[in-house]
Amino acid sequence: MRVTFFGTTTLLFDDGGDQLLFDAHFTRPSLARYIFGRGVTDRAVVDGLLDAHRVDRLRAIFVSHSHHDHVMDAPYVASRCGAAVYGSASALNVARGGGVPENRLVAFRGGETFSVGGFSVTVIPSLHSKPTLLNNDLGMTIDAPLVQPARLRAYREGGSFDFLVSAGGGQYLIRPSFNYIEGQLDGVRADALFLGIAGLAKADAATEERFFAETVDRVRPRLVVPVHWDNFFSPLTRPARGMPRLIEKTEVALWRLVKACEARGIDCAVLPPRASITL
Repeated sequence: MRVTFFGTTTLLFDDGGDQLLFDAHFTRPSLARYIFGRGVTDRAVVDGLLDAHRVDRLRAIFVSHSHHDHVMDAPYVASRCGAAVYGSASALNVARGGGVPENRLVAFRGGETFSVGGFSVTVIPSLHSKPTLLNNDLGMTIDAPLVQPARLRAYREGGSFDFLVSAGGGQYLIRPSFNYIEGQLDGVRADALFLGIAGLAKADAATEERFFAETVDRVRPRLVVPVHWDNFFSPLTRPARGMPRLIEKTEVALWRLVKACEARGIDCAVLPPRASITL
């Protein structure tokens, strides 16, 4: 299985026959545009990345939640590649706003398992990380098609989900957010865990310990790959940067994750955006 990380939580899975994309955020508007302006998919950037990584067998895009840094580019990618979009009612309203036809929209609420090509994807209800000044719309929904250019704050959370991906005899869990539902991952096993760590640096010791107990310790992966650690306001055409210091101390979050994996004898691999790994 080849997995390519495009920053934030955008992951391309390629089993050699089919491709699946989890989240779709390539445009990465600036923080100033997020606060004051409107956003539109940068088609030249998206086309360049899809071409460079040979995204030519894409079957589906699974959306973890409908904030702009997870779903903004899904309509264009789906239209360009002829892929289906799987997501919450809010995520599908983003896709509708981008002209994705109804016969390529698949709604989920959590608990479903979908077969797509050589993949099986189970949707697991989850929780977004705790609200911040820039992100305080948790539980709010997108109730009508969202058409670009759109205010980036109009991309409301709409519910959060994890994905358990099975293919070729391997299992991979994508946990985009730094949060957990107690016991939700009981019985879930994965060879690799893609773990969102945005917020880890500011967590107290008890919260950190409980988070790892409810994720790494329950899933018992051989490998942990951190996601949602990079600055998604910085474009993918520039070198990767950590989150703005006011929001997160990225080096601390990565250090805490590495130490947790070290203590458990688990491999940890930090991928910069646009990098791939074969599992």
